[in-house]
Amino acid sequence: MGTLSMMTARTQDTRLVEKTLSGDQRAFEELVERYQSRLFALARQYTRTAMDVEDIVQDTFLKAYRKLDSFDHRSSFYTWIYRIATNTILDMLKRRGRSPVQSVEDPELLGDVTPVDAPSPSMGMEEREISEITMEVLGHLPDIFRVVLVMREYDGLPYQEIANTLGLSIGTVESRLFRARARFKDKLLSLYPEYGQEA
Repeated sequence: MGTLSMMTARTQDTRLVEKTLSGDQRAFEELVERYQSRLFALARQYTRTAMDVEDIVQDTFLKAYRKLDSFDHRSSFYTWIYRIATNTILDMLKRRGRSPVQSVEDPELLGDVTPVDAPSPSMGMEEREISEITMEVLGHLPDIFRVVLVMREYDGLPYQEIANTLGLSIGTVESRLFRARARFKDKLLSLYPEYGQEA
């Protein structure tokens, strides 16, 4: 999305938020329609269960609606609701213990690959196997490392946005990413030592 398109979207979001706060229910429905697919994609990275995914997205929009008057427009609406979704996911993970991450591919292992939610028709068995291995390895990481790794490597979020979303300093984000990548590599090589031979 270009800079002009982002500015236009942000202006439209601001208008929709203001209309919602003035009592226009349809305006919030437009915000839901605008961002639900992205939030569904986010939730699917953390849980395999369709019901959990729906619950996360529904809870996120419900919380956003209730807290809408606290949205201060310093960040984009998507950054704000992404933060709510991430906190909802983290709350679920804390309640239930660690859950496997759904089909997350690490660009450091795979290079530039097509995201899982839009698979290439020519995606081979080997790439699917690597994707499954990546998901398994990520499932072994502590939540604090897994979340930043997914946000950076899968979602492609800039460090500042990760920091804002998680309420951390950029230095902490950088540190966690460094440690997350190291742990990912160590766990990968302990489970699948053949990947060390190919490096």
